[in-house]
Amino acid sequence: MISEKEKSILREVAKYQLEVANSPKNQERVVLWKRHNALKGEQPLIHIEIDHFAGEVIEPKLECTHPVARRLEHQLYHRCFNLTELDDDKVVPDYFAILWDWWFKPFQLDIQKVSASGGGVGHQFQHLIEDLGEAYPTLKPSTFGIHTESTKAYFDAAQDVFGDILPVRMTMKSLWCVLTQDLVHIMGMENFLISLYEYPDELIGMLDRLSNDYIRYYHWLEENGYLIPTTSYEELNQGSLSFTDELHSRGPVTVSQVWGYMDSQESVGISPDMFGEMIFPYYKKVGDLFGLLSYGCCEPVDPVWQYLSQYKNLRKISISPWANEEIMGEQLACSSIIYQRKPSPNFLGVGPGFDEEGWRQHIVKTLTCAKNCKLEFTCRDVYTIRGDLAMVKRAVEIIREEITNRWTP
Repeated sequence: MISEKEKSILREVAKYQLEVANSPKNQERVVLWKRHNALKGEQPLIHIEIDHFAGEVIEPKLECTHPVARRLEHQLYHRCFNLTELDDDKVVPDYFAILWDWWFKPFQLDIQKVSASGGGVGHQFQHLIEDLGEAYPTLKPSTFGIHTESTKAYFDAAQDVFGDILPVRMTMKSLWCVLTQDLVHIMGMENFLISLYEYPDELIGMLDRLSNDYIRYYHWLEENGYLIPTTSYEELNQGSLSFTDELHSRGPVTVSQVWGYMDSQESVGISPDMFGEMIFPYYKKVGDLFGLLSYGCCEPVDPVWQYLSQYKNLRKISISPWANEEIMGEQLACSSIIYQRKPSPNFLGVGPGFDEEGWRQHIVKTLTCAKNCKLEFTCRDVYTIRGDLAMVKRAVEIIREEITNRWTP
């Protein structure tokens, strides 16, 4: 049970989030996001994703020790941190968001992840399929569901502690579907690539079945009233935000009325033609269902742009450190697709010190390549800042300086 002392702590932090949410700066940046996602923005927006180094910047703030209280406290501080500490464009909602604890089990297989000794980010997946030809006939339909009791318990805890101060609301991120990631988690990258040649029909069969299973899953969520509008502070899966007037903002909603997210990092090692023939048809079948689509993670999208450009609902595309910025700047110029640049995390997360000039030139290149695009910066995959928060603040300042100096609306 959460103690009265910890309840008092949480209530103060809840008041803090509400105060930040109602601040003029936050409200001004909400307007910027609405205009940006509507393709009417005058300037690129900035978000530094803190998830992977939150232990360095959020954990020292926490006072609660009860597991649920500490989780609530962490979430409250996490939502405010960017605006108050980094001064990027991540905005703060005037409510406390609770996500449904959804689960999806591909082919009813229990995917197992083994972490490196001592924890940390290093891990590998245990391969459940060694030979696809032998395993394919044994594959079962995927299963899915929601852990309703644990979700309700967390909701009730938040409501009981500070719901009279900060409204508690069920929400959701963009719907997620990453077919090739599921396959690689099941069979490993090497088996996945070999199967493209040795068992092409079976691999295509897996993609077809898995895509149909995701569609069943989404319609199950829809039919049971679990889909929630994604039109404001709700997060897209790649460090962006959902703000839009183009989708339904009041429930119940359908799959065609929410944001979706897809990527295929695992297919980066195959030819564009093979991607187009064997992978993309099943991605398109799912991706076409969403109201708006955000696509891409670390994979370069320019080699397969001839296929990805076929999405009619594509609104954001990831331009990763491995993408050809010049080509994608040309392709996205004056289009309805936002150039979501992912700068290299190495500047912030690798090596001693901060190469300010290198970072500045890195940003200048993007501003040059995307000069005729709608642009946002999302800095992701920074696993440590080595305790140097000032470095991250300076990185944001440099982006703002170069936008001021070089960006023409």
